[in-house]
Amino acid sequence: MTNNIPTDVRQFTVAHDDDGIRLDRWFKRHMPDVSFNLVSRWARTGQLRIDGKRATPGDRIEAGQVLRVPPAEPAKAETAKPKTRRERPELSEDQMAYAQSLVIHKDRSALVINKPPGLATQGGTKTDEHVDGLLDALAFEAEGRPKLVHRLDKDTSGALLLARSSRAAASFAKSFSSRTARKVYWALVVGVPDIDDGMIELPLAKQPGTGGEKMHVDEKEGLPARTRYRVIERAGNRAAWIELQPFTGRTHQLRVHMAAIGHPIVGDGKYGGKEAFLTGGVSRKMHLHARRIRIDHPDGGQVDVTAELPRHFAESIDTLGFDPVLAEALTIDEVKFSETPEGKRRKAAAIAKDKRKERKGERRGRGRD
Repeated sequence: MTNNIPTDVRQFTVAHDDDGIRLDRWFKRHMPDVSFNLVSRWARTGQLRIDGKRATPGDRIEAGQVLRVPPAEPAKAETAKPKTRRERPELSEDQMAYAQSLVIHKDRSALVINKPPGLATQGGTKTDEHVDGLLDALAFEAEGRPKLVHRLDKDTSGALLLARSSRAAASFAKSFSSRTARKVYWALVVGVPDIDDGMIELPLAKQPGTGGEKMHVDEKEGLPARTRYRVIERAGNRAAWIELQPFTGRTHQLRVHMAAIGHPIVGDGKYGGKEAFLTGGVSRKMHLHARRIRIDHPDGGQVDVTAELPRHFAESIDTLGFDPVLAEALTIDEVKFSETPEGKRRKAAAIAKDKRKERKGERRGRGRD
C-alpha cells in the first residue's frame, strides 16, 4: 500500500489565542507529532518562515502572522531500538485525582476545568507543574489526551476549555479566531473607574527589554486591543468589583488595560507595582478570574460554563463587603451602553432582590421536607 504524502507547502495564520507564544510552543500545541528536532532542522535550512522571513523555534509569534511550514514528511520504518524513556512522566494517583477534581464540565467533545491560581497552563523555564502535564489524567473514555485550545495566565484562575478530539480542537480554534467565543472575567481593581460601563481601546505591544514577557500600551506599533468593563460594586473609593469582557485576545490584555486607566487588578504587581496591593486582610494574590466561557459546540448548541471563585478571591469579596448575588444579577450580555449608570444600578439591584427572595423560598421549602 502506498501513502499519499502531501507535497505542497502549508500555511497557517496565527490565531489571537496564540499571540505572544514561542514558535516551538505553537508546534507543540497545534502539530504535536512534529518533533522539536524537525522544527529546528526546518529552521536551519530556511524552510520555516514567518511572514516570508526565516524563523527560529524561539521566535515569538503574533496574531495575524502567516507561518510557512514545509510539507509533512513520510513516516520512517521503525528500525531503531524502542525508546527506553517516557516522553512524559507517568502521573501519580494523587496527580490523577487532583486533575480530575478540576473538571466542571465534560461531554463527548469538550472539557472545562476550573484552573486554580498558581498553576500554569503550559510548561516553560522553571515551570514543571502545569495543566499540559496533567492532561493524561483527563482522557477518561476518549482515545487520547485532550488538547489545549486557549490559555490563562499562571496567576489567573477560572474556566479553561479543553478539546477532546482534533475535530473539536479545530472547531474551537475557529470560534476563537473569528471572535464568536465569549469570555467573561471577574476582577477586583484598586480604586473605582469614573465611568461605570466603558470600553478600553488601547493598542498593545511587547515591552522592549523584557524578552516579550511584558506588554505595554503602544499607540504607534501596538496591535488593536479592546476590553469592555462594567463596575459591579464599589467599596467606597478603595476598590471595585468589575466584570471584564475581552473583544481581542492579546497577551495580558485585561491586566495592562486596567493598569493603563489607573485601576490595576489587585495583586498584579507586574503591571500595577506596589499600588496594586490592598491592606486590611485582602490577599496579595492576583484577583482575576475567568468566570464564564461560552462557545459554539462542534455538535451543535453551545458550551456555556461558569467557574466558582478561588478561596482567596471569595474571601476578599467578603472582606470588602461586596454582595455576591449582585454580581450574578446582571451580566455584560444584558447591559446596554444606552442605559444610564443609575438605571443599570437600579436594574441590577432589582434583579438581585428577586434572586435573594428565590433563595429564601428554596431554603424554607427544604425546611418543610
